[in-house]
Amino acid sequence: MAQDNFSQVTEFILLGFSDTQELQLLFFALFLLAYAMVLLGNLLIIVAVRTDPKLSSPMYFLLCNLSFIDICYTSVTVPRALVARLSGHKAIAFEGCMAQLFFLHFVGSSEMFLLTVMAFDRYTAVCRPLHYTAIMARGACRALVTACWVGGFIHSIVQTVLMLQLPFCGPNMVHSYFCDVPPIIRLACTDTTLTEWLMASNSGLISLGCFLVLVASYALLLAKVRAHLSQGRWKALSTCASHVMAVTLLFVPCIFTYLRPAGTLPTSKYVCVIYTIFSPMMNPLIYTLRSSEMKESMWRLWKCCRA
Repeated sequence: MAQDNFSQVTEFILLGFSDTQELQLLFFALFLLAYAMVLLGNLLIIVAVRTDPKLSSPMYFLLCNLSFIDICYTSVTVPRALVARLSGHKAIAFEGCMAQLFFLHFVGSSEMFLLTVMAFDRYTAVCRPLHYTAIMARGACRALVTACWVGGFIHSIVQTVLMLQLPFCGPNMVHSYFCDVPPIIRLACTDTTLTEWLMASNSGLISLGCFLVLVASYALLLAKVRAHLSQGRWKALSTCASHVMAVTLLFVPCIFTYLRPAGTLPTSKYVCVIYTIFSPMMNPLIYTLRSSEMKESMWRLWKCCRA
């Protein structure tokens, strides 16, 4: 009965970064450039892996899937932000906001699981090279990637259901450029303490758990490489170094954002840029610059396009 007096919010206003026209144009240009780099870099990786038979190893199969996820991840937030800055229309319908939140966590958590699988792939390649082709067979890789998507879907369903159960009746100003749990849950017209802890346990523990697994796998790799120094193992370690950079860019900001109740500290929208835009933009550079096979494949692809 108490909720009968509430006026249900039908839309949210995404405030973005600034109301100043000059800064809005600057952010629009930076976001457009970053999104173009995300699309170009990750599409190049996908085309190179799909067309070059030399890039048929499990590592490149997983990298191709990571590039696809990065494109989807950035496309959930950036195009909507670009249109809002260009048109000046910052409102997003309640249903659209919940849909954006769902797909953001669906793709984002799938990427976390996939990075964990990629760490397992590198661990197997270095520590069990004789059994690598059997353990990381194409069928096993497909099953692992499918499990990543299923895990991301389950996680996102839980987040979205918890959000849909909250009443929104008053403020609708979101201090961000996209809909996410921390800024939206603060607008609910009820005590959200329990919901915040449940969401922190969900998103935060997934981020922290995957990160700890990754750190442990790299520690085991380092111990193994130190005991058996060879050119091939140093090459594998070099590949892992690029993986560590990608993992750091994604997991550290996510842990900072989600591993605490939303009301304890304000969430910085600038921190959100790191894992929604900067990390997907840097992944192609990190992986291609550290892989001679990938650079050679892209060079051959470039020459074919020019011919």
